[in-house]
Amino acid sequence: MPRPNPPTAFLFDIGNVIVRFDFSLALKRVAAESEVHDPVEVLARIDRVKVAYEDGQIDRGAFLAAAFDVLRYRGTEAAFIAAWEEIFEPNPPMIALIERLHGRFPLFLLSNIGDIHRDYLFRTYPIFARFTAGTYSYAARASKPGPAIYQHAIRTHGLEPARTFFIDDLLPNITTARALGFHTHHYHHDRHAELAAELAALGIA
Repeated sequence: MPRPNPPTAFLFDIGNVIVRFDFSLALKRVAAESEVHDPVEVLARIDRVKVAYEDGQIDRGAFLAAAFDVLRYRGTEAAFIAAWEEIFEPNPPMIALIERLHGRFPLFLLSNIGDIHRDYLFRTYPIFARFTAGTYSYAARASKPGPAIYQHAIRTHGLEPARTFFIDDLLPNITTARALGFHTHHYHHDRHAELAAELAALGIA
């Protein structure tokens, strides 16, 4: 069987791909400064405003105000933002892969994310400087797995889906990307070797 055409660009999700995250860390810290003490209840109350914020329906200030209100949060804004930010850790095998791909292929990001996390990640992890550009849900006002954010990325970055290799950890996001013609890989950090093998089969070491 002939080898498939190799990609000419890469499109990466962020969370649980480039960096791993544990949102429960933020929930516990926020709960400690709120009248709502149960982290599960914190998530239930904050999830609606979080989704609206990441979808670009409300800005950072409106998100913080709404979160403080629904949680009866008593801490400072700086403390809340620190708790919200400090949930990530790098995924070393993926970071090493990105370093190898940098300079050989244009690299792009496609993420459901708010500007608090986006700004923190770019400020904290130098690997994000390796990317040519990115499409972020808060700015695109659309989120995965809906097709609109993918179409936004295609238009904005001049992507050819059939020659773009998309990596994401969530199957619904992969399903949409496949329907739009992207070459996809459903990623899990514990199975990074599967991604390496697929790229090797495409002639990409």
